[in-house]
Amino acid sequence: MEYHNPVLLQASVDGLNIKPDGIYVDVTFGGGGHSKEILKRLGPDGKLFAFDQDEDALANALADERFTLINENFRFIKRFLRFYGVKSVDGILADLGVSSHQFDVAERGFSTRFDADLDMRMSQKNDLNAYRVVNEYDEANLKRVFLDYGELKNAPVLARTIIEAREQDPIKTTDALKEVLARFLPERVRNKILAQIYQAIRIEVNQEMDVLKEFLEQSLEILNPNGRLSVISYHSLEDRLVKRFMKNGMFEGEPERDFFGNFSVPFKTIGKLIVPDNAEIKENNRARSAKLRIAEKR
Repeated sequence: MEYHNPVLLQASVDGLNIKPDGIYVDVTFGGGGHSKEILKRLGPDGKLFAFDQDEDALANALADERFTLINENFRFIKRFLRFYGVKSVDGILADLGVSSHQFDVAERGFSTRFDADLDMRMSQKNDLNAYRVVNEYDEANLKRVFLDYGELKNAPVLARTIIEAREQDPIKTTDALKEVLARFLPERVRNKILAQIYQAIRIEVNQEMDVLKEFLEQSLEILNPNGRLSVISYHSLEDRLVKRFMKNGMFEGEPERDFFGNFSVPFKTIGKLIVPDNAEIKENNRARSAKLRIAEKR
């Protein structure tokens, strides 16, 4: 099993419109698939910086003097690039979500296929884990998590059921959580509902929506004029944020109009939404929900 089979590899790197002597950032290094492709297209004077908060990814570091791997969350992209003397870059690539490796290592608790301790941390340095969300959050916060991040209409009853169950015993494992919520998991939609529940908890544990917002705002600051942003997302919550930011340069409200009544927006979108073809989905099932959007800074 590969550490992580990169999704939309050629299209996402094509989207960066790489200059041989440019500076680029892969903020989700994982198994290094996208980074290797970027390095192929860089000349001897090009530079690539990569981020990954998961310590497991460090084993995949590339032996190339043009390459630097930073073991940090990409919400700190601006700070750590400054540490390396880099104030602006020519392109940034993000392949959001959970890596194949994280899903396939049972004890990480990301997969609905395995029993494991409630963890779901992308970085083992984080204090918050799935156990704390499930066993320490009050009813209102649990409801918020399931509603906002899982888009589960029955979020109130899911939250109440968890509260009642944990009053008897702590819910320690993924199988114990499934057992507590068993009556909401009819066989025909079991996997779909479980995926939504796991997604909701995982997003909360890793603050994924806040991280994405911070990253996008900093990307706008550090991209050079005509620099490219290439982002692959895997669920509607991420994609809506990315789409709106690339269109308006903000997450809420509308951009200001200039004297002539025209909107002033910082990006221009490049091409249309790109999704994997049937061949890629057949080869890599995790590509089925991927959406690639590309924008260029004006």
